[in-house]
Amino acid sequence: MITLPILNLPAFEPQLLKREGQVFIFDFLRKKHLVLTPEEWVRQHWIRFLIDHQSFPKGLLTSERGLVYNGLQKRTDLLVFDRQGLPYFLLECKAPEVEINEKVLSQAIAYNQMLKCPFIALSNGNKHIFMGYEAKEGKFVQQNCLPPLPS
Repeated sequence: MITLPILNLPAFEPQLLKREGQVFIFDFLRKKHLVLTPEEWVRQHWIRFLIDHQSFPKGLLTSERGLVYNGLQKRTDLLVFDRQGLPYFLLECKAPEVEINEKVLSQAIAYNQMLKCPFIALSNGNKHIFMGYEAKEGKFVQQNCLPPLPS
């Protein structure tokens, strides 16, 4: 029996697979099994939450999308596009035991310099921080909730 941490996100029934002593989880977006790390557990909860509870179309989400930052290959945790196909919000996922702090925010903002999303979110599965870009102030400011998908 595998015991998984309960997160501050709606529960879902994950498709788990144990092979050669490792546990894998089925990624609903990429349609393949991935090693179940604490960060992957958080990401899979977010994917299901956005699709099942917030009615975000599956086709507008992508995970582990590559980008180049300061000459280095990086990957976004979860990126949501708007209906015009433009990056809408970036979600940076961390393991439940990782504190959501200035370092995590800096990482998300650095990645977003390439993406230009108007919203970013930071989550360790228990604590979620939502931020929107305020053009007048020229910076991201904290918001109370997840941005809705524009029509």
